[in-house]
Amino acid sequence: MPELPEVETVRRGLLPAFAGARIVRVEQRRKDLRFPFPPDFAARLSGRRILDLERRAKYLLADLVGAETLVMHLGMSGSFRVDGDIQGFFHHPRDKSAAHDHVVFHMENGARVTYNDPRRFGFMLLVPTAELDAHKLFRGLGIEPLSETLDAAFLARAFRDRIAPVKALLLDQRLIAGLGNIYVCEALHRAGISPLLGGGKLVTAAGKPTAALARLPEAIRSVLEAALAAGGSSLRDHRQADGSLGYFQHSFRVYDREGAACPTRGCKGTVARTVQSGRSTFYCPACQK
Repeated sequence: MPELPEVETVRRGLLPAFAGARIVRVEQRRKDLRFPFPPDFAARLSGRRILDLERRAKYLLADLVGAETLVMHLGMSGSFRVDGDIQGFFHHPRDKSAAHDHVVFHMENGARVTYNDPRRFGFMLLVPTAELDAHKLFRGLGIEPLSETLDAAFLARAFRDRIAPVKALLLDQRLIAGLGNIYVCEALHRAGISPLLGGGKLVTAAGKPTAALARLPEAIRSVLEAALAAGGSSLRDHRQADGSLGYFQHSFRVYDREGAACPTRGCKGTVARTVQSGRSTFYCPACQK
């Protein structure tokens, strides 16, 4: 499943083709993806202008004239291909095989934006914009990890008296929306916090963040921003808006590096792997306490 940096990279790649542009027509080549398309999906989009393209957690949100929002999720293998003169970040040629091209947006600005999804776990919905926050996909989502709301005080309130491991708490989308397994492992390593530690252990008896917890918000932001600058990780199926791979996987400190020497200066530890809630966790037992 693509994580927040991958989805944000796709958003940035699509922005020049979508933002402010009118949809001339839409080709809908099947009746469903993970879910059925909304009734009259292609007809309802044709002729409408996209005011802006935003992201909430791992969802892409195209704000449409007419007070509706096109909600798009990439699933496990979804990707967008932009053809034409208007290109965004990280644009490279890619395979133009149409076998899994399910939706094509023909834009007034000359761009042709194609949604490709071999596994068809992605989806597209149309939701009244005024009802978006109350929609079942969004009403329970936590704060954005790149927002100013994510600070040590917020984490101390969220973690206080919690016995669940800190990694599980960071992956709880009701607390922080959009963080995934890869970047939680990387952020915890940068902050020097063991993923196995109970969240409450990072909060003092007075409800204040410990020194370790105080390091965590900046560690989260720095790893996400580094991944964005590199175009995401693009492990397995994920592709950017142009079909190219991201590059952040070459900068992983611990993720998928079991048995490697810990990259922390002065640390002589070795990266270990364990399983938490069915997911691989990578960390250094020597410097993550």
